[in-house]
Amino acid sequence: MSAWIFITADLVAITVMTFGMYLRRHRRRDLVVSYLAINVGVLAVATALSSSGAGVGLGLGLFGVLSIIRLRSTELSQHEVAYYFSALALGLIAGLGVEPVWISLSLMALILLVLFIGDSAMVLPTYRQQTVILDQAISDSDVLTARLEEVLGGTVHTVIVQCLDLVNDKTQVDVRFSVDPARKLHTLTTAPRGPLQEQLPPAEGRSFDQVGA
Repeated sequence: MSAWIFITADLVAITVMTFGMYLRRHRRRDLVVSYLAINVGVLAVATALSSSGAGVGLGLGLFGVLSIIRLRSTELSQHEVAYYFSALALGLIAGLGVEPVWISLSLMALILLVLFIGDSAMVLPTYRQQTVILDQAISDSDVLTARLEEVLGGTVHTVIVQCLDLVNDKTQVDVRFSVDPARKLHTLTTAPRGPLQEQLPPAEGRSFDQVGA
C-alpha cells in the first residue's frame, strides 16, 4: 500500500514542478516532456530495484548515469539543470520508498519549496546575466565597465572578458549586472538616433506616398 502512496506523491510532485512552476515561468515544451519522462522512468526503475533488494547504491548509480547521459546530450541553462536534477531526485526518493512515509514526502515537498523560492521572480528581480559584444576593443576595465553600464542602463557587478579582438575592433564579455529602471528609461529616451533614423523624416510628417516612393 505504501508503494502506491509514494507513486501518487511523485506524480503529484512532478506535475506541480513541471506544469505549475517550470512551464508557467519558462515556456519550453521540449523540457516538459523530458522532465516527465525522466521522473517516471527513474520512479519505475527505482521501485523495481527496491522491491528486488538491489539496494540503494544501485539506485544512486542509476541517478549518476542518467545525469551524465542527459547533460551530455544538449546544452541546458543553470535553472534548467536544477529542474532536471529535481525531477531525478523526486523519482528516486519515491521509487526507493524510505520509511516512514512522512520522511519521503517531506523531502519531496522540500525540493518543490526550494525550486519555488529559488526560481521566483521575487528573488533578486533586478539582477541579470548577459553576453554582450561591443563594437570596440576595450582593454581598460574601468572604461569597459562604464561603457557596459551606459549600454545596459544598470550597475555592472562582474565583467568577464571572453574575447578581445584587436583586429576587428570588438570585445565580447559575460556581464552580471543589476537593472536600474529609472536609469534605463533615461538611457532609452536620450540615446542618439542611428544613421537610418537620421535619414528618415519624422513619422507624423510622412504620407503614404512618401513612404511608397
